[in-house]
Amino acid sequence: MGYTLNFNLIWRHFDKLSGGLLLSLELALISIAIGIVIGLVLAVWYVSAGRVARAIIAAYVEFIRNVPLILLVYLVFYGLPTVIDVAYSAQTSFVATLALYSGAYLVEVFRSGLEAVPRGQIDAGKAIGLTPWQRLIHVRLPTMMRITLPALSNTFISLFKDTSVASVISVPELTYGAQWINFNTFRIVEVYLVVTAMYLVTGYALLFALRLVERWYRTAH
Repeated sequence: MGYTLNFNLIWRHFDKLSGGLLLSLELALISIAIGIVIGLVLAVWYVSAGRVARAIIAAYVEFIRNVPLILLVYLVFYGLPTVIDVAYSAQTSFVATLALYSGAYLVEVFRSGLEAVPRGQIDAGKAIGLTPWQRLIHVRLPTMMRITLPALSNTFISLFKDTSVASVISVPELTYGAQWINFNTFRIVEVYLVVTAMYLVTGYALLFALRLVERWYRTAH
């Protein structure tokens, strides 16, 4: 017997997908906001600190980059509460994990951006009497942001897709909504076709919006 497509049950439960999509965007946005803070602080520390501090930051980056995200999610959600006797929700656990994950990648993005700032700009800041802090705020960071915005945009798109991993700890994002519909309707082809389209459309919409932000920032700065 051939398989006949029937999307009626998918539309009947579409609130699971639309709500899940909004939660996925929220998880990605909060995570990258925290990740930007982590990455920026560690990148500035890396380029100005000594060998020991650099080794610690490098160890963090290499650990995160070489461990699968799904394993980190399990470690934070199931492992940490066992070791340090702390309780938190699945959503909080995932945001913390994704923030640490994105922070490790953004350390390298921001570090390379800081090192790419032309030396002449920094020397010009010194010549007009700017303090190291003022040179960082008014010279290095604005130039770094212009350099790193494309990579930052790509990281956000990647994080949006990575929110699908939250389904393994029952965070009701988009992929979890698809799994719920599949388990309750057995329309596996239809639900994943719809979810694939939702990820594609949302990803391209985010990319288009972020490219507009990049263009505006280059013009404004």
